[in-house]
Amino acid sequence: MSRKPTINPWLVRLGMMALDAILINVAFFAAYYMRYVLEWGRPVDPAFQVPYRQYLAVALVYTLLALLTFAVEGLYHRRRTASLLEELYAIFNGTTTAVVLMIAVFFFYRPQFYSRLIFVYAALLTMALLGAARIVERIVLYQLRKRGIGVARLLIVGGGETGRTLMRHVMAHPELGYEIVGFVDDDPQRLQHIGRFKPLGTTDELPRLVEELQVDEVIITLPWQYHRKIMRILAQCERQNVRSRIVPDMFQLSLSHVDFDDIKGIPIIGIKEPALHGWRFTVKRLMDVVLASVLLVIAAPLMALIALLIKLDSPGPVLFKQTRVGRFGKPFTMYKFRTMYVNAEEMLEKLKQYNEADGPLFKMRNDPRRTRVGRWLRKFSLDELPQLWNVLKGDMSLVGPRPGLPSEVEQYEPWHRKRLEVPPGLTGLWQTSGRSDVSFDEMCLLDIYYAEHWSPLLDAIICLKTIPAVLTGRGAY
Repeated sequence: MSRKPTINPWLVRLGMMALDAILINVAFFAAYYMRYVLEWGRPVDPAFQVPYRQYLAVALVYTLLALLTFAVEGLYHRRRTASLLEELYAIFNGTTTAVVLMIAVFFFYRPQFYSRLIFVYAALLTMALLGAARIVERIVLYQLRKRGIGVARLLIVGGGETGRTLMRHVMAHPELGYEIVGFVDDDPQRLQHIGRFKPLGTTDELPRLVEELQVDEVIITLPWQYHRKIMRILAQCERQNVRSRIVPDMFQLSLSHVDFDDIKGIPIIGIKEPALHGWRFTVKRLMDVVLASVLLVIAAPLMALIALLIKLDSPGPVLFKQTRVGRFGKPFTMYKFRTMYVNAEEMLEKLKQYNEADGPLFKMRNDPRRTRVGRWLRKFSLDELPQLWNVLKGDMSLVGPRPGLPSEVEQYEPWHRKRLEVPPGLTGLWQTSGRSDVSFDEMCLLDIYYAEHWSPLLDAIICLKTIPAVLTGRGAY
């Protein structure tokens, strides 16, 4: 197979250093202009007015110092998983360090044109320009990685809980640029497809797979009792010049549930409380009540129009009621606008042979049970507006896993049931990642990731991403 184009990391580093050097000089020149031409801060005495060429040597020293401090901060040896906040913090630290050093030097050597304000302006502008450049860089890299350029091909060793944890992290963060080519495991019961992630065989086949699939990195997620096998795999990867890393097993605990601390240098490992527990759940519930109330008021005229269209389009009730499974497996009655004919349930058995979904779900693109109005309601998820009442009642949340049918939940594998630890939602990571185009296993991986990493910010991001997904009708049927 042909390898997708890659990006030389050294060229990227040199390019970023060159761009930073240019932006630092632009920032310094702008600082000079603000101080000596615009005279921001306070007027400049005519006796101290100097042309920019007097500052050229200062700008050069400032540039070299800034680049050096950025390198010390690790800005040019960035990890693929580094966040934007980490980069901005490194820029802040590097810039302030460089400026403090410059001011310290000029404290002892004070030329006539010395101005402390120019360094303050230069620092602020440097942080602004370099921060903006990093944001643009991330946008460009994300677009390149979406096209397969600069993507790292991963092979996972181990299809257990730790391996699935890694899979859901990769799915939830496509911007990191990882592509999982598959996984290997010596347990035959684990050699089953997990959504898009396919089993490739046993660990004995690893050398062949690394060559044939042109693997960039091998990540080992085996339990520590397989120490010898892990060491053998590490040695094999070294011989094949492929990077290998190990995910600490932590006695089969997900790392998101582990709390690290120390007592005077003695490391201590504990168990975190679930992400949605105690005050966190109270915060989420409060957000749901407030937002659902506002949305119900705003959507009331639209909901009245939809009810009228449903009545005019086909006989039957406006609302469709169905038993779904909520948090911790508790059943509840879910409300939706009716999008199918009244005898839809009787027709289901005959249509099961045309099911286009995997796992316990039933999905059919051209489902003949849908009404004319129902097709449009489903395409733009308008049929789910009555679920805002479920949110107010506490059966559901605005953001969370898709609520499953009791018949579906009965078919869950043990690891699937982790998605029941949080309230089901109107939208979730599964909807922003393709809705009906996401396989059941992949949906569960995303739901479990959400359950382990909930935060108000994550809910806000998912809600914002839902808007374009709904407006375009992407993956809905």
